[in-house]
Amino acid sequence: MPKAYVIMTEAIRDEEGMAAYGKASAASMTGTGARVRAVDHRPQVLEGEWHGDRTVVVEFDSVEAARAWYESAGYQEAIPLRQAAAVTNAVLVAGLSPRHG
Repeated sequence: MPKAYVIMTEAIRDEEGMAAYGKASAASMTGTGARVRAVDHRPQVLEGEWHGDRTVVVEFDSVEAARAWYESAGYQEAIPLRQAAAVTNAVLVAGLSPRHG
């Protein structure tokens, strides 16, 4: 089963608010198998335009696991904290299937 990734670009307006969101979102990941793979405050844009001043990449064991986390009551409670503190773009990306043989 391929991994899945939630990628967020955040234009932060309130650092304290984002700290509160960070605690709430981290708590919502407990037991989900989620792994934060990158947090970059200065991503290097190679082409096009990039939104925000922080990019976060979170890995999950599957698209279903990522969707379950995003739709969970714990994360749904964290979302308003983020929305009050930053303008965010978020995507769920399916990883490549492992090759057999």
